[in-house]
Amino acid sequence: MGARVEQFPLFPLGIVALPHELVPLHIFEPRYREMTARCLDEGLEFAIVLATDDGLETTGCACSIDRVLQEHDDGRLDILAVGTRPLTISGEIEDLPYPAGTIEFLDDASEALDALLAETARSAYADLVLGVTDEPPEVERLEQMDAYAMAATVELSLDAKQQLLRLRSENARMRLVTRLFRGALKRLDYVERAEARARSNGKVRFG
Repeated sequence: MGARVEQFPLFPLGIVALPHELVPLHIFEPRYREMTARCLDEGLEFAIVLATDDGLETTGCACSIDRVLQEHDDGRLDILAVGTRPLTISGEIEDLPYPAGTIEFLDDASEALDALLAETARSAYADLVLGVTDEPPEVERLEQMDAYAMAATVELSLDAKQQLLRLRSENARMRLVTRLFRGALKRLDYVERAEARARSNGKVRFG
């Protein structure tokens, strides 16, 4: 485990944030407006934690406020947050005007990055980006991206993102994102083929 912090602001939401991910947020509830104001004034992070019907997930992602996009006259805020690092919640605190808890930042296992795993994951990511945008990612930028950075730019399921947060091995995360990217590319190919069939009215067109 990494550093332990008490009274860490918590933002329960129906989303999962990842390190490096940009998350636009509309802050309207008074308690979260107070939390946001404190984070802005004191340069604090807060945690985005997935809220489910069964309660809060214990693993979340710390976020910092990148910038305020808009301040509304009634006190509501539009902000852009960015994920920074995974954490686990060991207890909730009830004596603050907004949700908070005792958290510990999660460190990775001490291991060398498997170069082949990383290359395979980045290749799968590049194929997906090309398939979606018709433009390959910049080689220099791609070579610097870890598993979180790649996953942060892809629409993944909540379960997949939560699993990435729980893994304490970059090699394991590289394996997982490779499967996720390849799966997404297969679905993309299927959608494109289905759309082509729909346009052709079920007939194969020649010439």
